[in-house]
Amino acid sequence: MFERILLAVDGSEHGFHAARVAADLARAMKSEKLRVVVAYDRIPSYLGEPNLQHAIDARLTEAQGILQKAVEAVGDVPAEIHTELIEGDAAVAIIEVARTRESSVIVMGSRGLGGLAGLVLGSTSQKVVSHAPCPVLIVR
Repeated sequence: MFERILLAVDGSEHGFHAARVAADLARAMKSEKLRVVVAYDRIPSYLGEPNLQHAIDARLTEAQGILQKAVEAVGDVPAEIHTELIEGDAAVAIIEVARTRESSVIVMGSRGLGGLAGLVLGSTSQKVVSHAPCPVLIVR
């Protein structure tokens, strides 16, 4: 049923809890693939050099750390694990990856590291639920 799971994480506790739930789902469903995605915000080009490159390097290092922690939280699963770092709006990136990779389900945390926009359900979660091409499992 859920052969291709897309796990979206952002470094929040809800995101890492979603990683553990996605792993349980992959084990239960004997999924083929589990794709872990971390989307990070673009760095504004007006920073100029060398500040721009330092900011890009820092953002990329942070995203790689989040990705590594998420893979560790997933642990051992029967599925093939793929990872992706994507620059840009998180909701747009998650929806696009789900569409292009033909994901069976998206698993993500209910609230992330965002600001006041999504106090009850994170604004990214709301956008993904509204526009996803497949079912979305929101983990609290």
